[in-house]
Amino acid sequence: MLECICMRTTVEITDEQHLALTALAARRGVRGFSALVREALDQYLAEQRGEDLEALLAMKGVLSAEEGEALEQRIAEAWATWPTAS
Repeated sequence: MLECICMRTTVEITDEQHLALTALAARRGVRGFSALVREALDQYLAEQRGEDLEALLAMKGVLSAEEGEALEQRIAEAWATWPTAS
């Protein structure tokens, strides 16, 4: 497997999913379950391969640095107004 530069992110999962992942990681003898989540995402994305996904992936790097920063700012502003579950 090629070495990857990984990004940390937060994903909300149920208690049952957490318990299942923890048990599976223990059975495999690994600490934590990040590798299991990456494996599941890779499998899911492989199943979703299609023209739409390929078109989106092909867009990587098409924005200038300034355009990317402006887009990130707009996304941050949108998230700031997003209702949260309380």
